[in-house]
Parts: sequence; structure tokens; C-alpha cells
Amino acid sequence: MSGEYFSIKFQDDKIVFLDQTKLPFEEIYIGTDNIQRIAEAIEKLEVRGAPLIGITAAYSLALSQKNNDLQNSQINFDIAFERIKRTRPTAVNLFNALNRVKKIFNENKNSADIYQILLLEAKKIHQEDIDKCCKIGENGLMIFKKKSTVLTHCNTGKLATGGDGTAFSVIKKGFEKGLIEFVYADETRPLLQGSRLTAFELEKCGIPFALQTDSMAAVLMKQNKIDLVITGADRIALNGDSANKIGTYNLAILCNYHNIPFYIAAPTTTIDREIATGDEIEIEFRNKSEILTLNGTPVTPDSYQAFCPSFDVTPSHLISGIITEEKIHFFPYNFIQ
Repeated sequence: MSGEYFSIKFQDDKIVFLDQTKLPFEEIYIGTDNIQRIAEAIEKLEVRGAPLIGITAAYSLALSQKNNDLQNSQINFDIAFERIKRTRPTAVNLFNALNRVKKIFNENKNSADIYQILLLEAKKIHQEDIDKCCKIGENGLMIFKKKSTVLTHCNTGKLATGGDGTAFSVIKKGFEKGLIEFVYADETRPLLQGSRLTAFELEKCGIPFALQTDSMAAVLMKQNKIDLVITGADRIALNGDSANKIGTYNLAILCNYHNIPFYIAAPTTTIDREIATGDEIEIEFRNKSEILTLNGTPVTPDSYQAFCPSFDVTPSHLISGIITEEKIHFFPYNFIQ
């Protein structure tokens, strides 16, 4: 498999996004300027990944002003803001982007050029994420002490960001520099972001890899097949506690037991400077059908109950380092500026 792909573009006054629920078998791009449709795309995980959700949110608020209707400008903006705000609660990038564009709107709401003003801000947010992904990858090269085998969880590449990714950017640059020999990708139950998306991106980049179920990581570590683990994050508290896809905490505990470095890679926009610890992070719970069905086919009776958190929180003392576009931070973390 080869060829270029993208997660999101703003083209012809519409958001164009790759429907990630169809991967890896179909690459289907959807173009829309409808706020409700964009919100549903985020909720259904057609668009996903903390940085990418933030970028999408910024473009959505710009689109609320597309018709330059100054009489209803505030109403249209508020409706879009509240609808996108309700999509997913855990990733802080969403709220950072919404509030940043809201500030620009409040400063320019009476301008006849409000659509172009907000669109320019959204494009800045997009470009900034591209730049941050590149710098995260470059900074991450410092964690490799030898040619390594890496394990990663969920999806942190182009499909989750505006650029080459967070943890995936480190992996990609590490492979290009001859610092990575092989990658193991957790399948990432229940929605299989690892086996559907990360494997798709690894193959696109020509990086040797293998998939395994989430519960196989311990065996790989016991057999000394893993040199380090790198994941992303959706929200980081001031003390370094980090929320990421469910199953990340398991990996951090396993790494601690097996004396394997466990790193998180994320842009500084993922740091929530309003919360002190991970105890304050709101965890999104998903519909039980994501566990009780597979591709819409029931695998258990629908009467069964299911525990369905989308994220877990890894305590900061289990994290060897947090790789940002600024530098690699080490425990004890203190992101207060």
C-alpha cells in the first residue's frame, strides 16, 4: 500500500475529511460546510484524535460565519460553538481551539470580513499543529539509545493530527534515522484504532510492524522484545497525569514492572492548565454497542451490561518523559507557567 492521504483539508469553503470509520479498506473523503454533519463526524469518530478535533472545531466556527449574515452572526456562532463543544468531553484541544476562535470572534464580530478573519485563525491553528508535530518528532529522537523495537497504542499519526502526528511522528522520524527497527501496534479495543488506523499509517510509511491484541503486550515485554513504549495523550494535567485511549494505563504499569521506558508525545495544546491532577479529567463513556458488537454484528446478547470508558489516566510517576514541541519534560512534571 502506498500513496498520499490526508486527514483534513479546507477546500472550496468546506471541510474535507477522511472518513476514518471506513479505513483501512476504503479511503472515502467527505466534504461539508454543515455544522451538524461535522459534529456528528466527531461523535462517530469519522474525525478523531485530540489535535485533529481541535482543528476541525476551529474550521467549524469559521463556517458558522460563511454567509456573512451580521444580523444573525452572534446566534450562528453560539449555536456552532455549543454544538461542537458537546461532541467529546475529554480532549482538551477541542476546548482550546473553540475558546481561541471565540476570542477572535468577540474582537471582530461586527466586521463584514468576520468569516475570513475566523478562517484565517483556523488555518493558523492547523499550520501550528503541523509545525508542532514536526518538532515533536525531532525532539523525540533523543529518547533512542540504540536501534529499537517500539510498542505504541491507539493512533497518533496523520489521522489524529494536522501534521505527521505526535507519537507517530517520533516513530516515523526515528525509523527514517535508522533508530527504529520494528513497531508493535496494539489493536486498541474496542474500536481497533491500532489495527485499522495505525497499521494503515505504518504500511503507508513502509515501517515494519506487527499487530497484537492489547493483552499481549505483557508477553512481548517479558520476552525482552520491547525497548520502549510511546503513546499520545488527549489531556495532560499540570502535574503530568495524562489521559489517553483506554489501555494506556495498562502499558505504563507493565513498563514500570519490566523496567521499560514509557513516553507520551503531545503538543502543548494538550496540556490543560486549569487542572492540577488527572482526578479532574472528565472521562468520556461510549455506547455499550462498541463492545457488544463488531462492525455492527452482535457478539453477545444486547441485554448484557458493559463498562465502556474511552480513556484512562496514567499517573505522572509512571511516565518516563512527555515529549512536546518545546522539549522533553521529565518527572516531576510542573507545567505551570
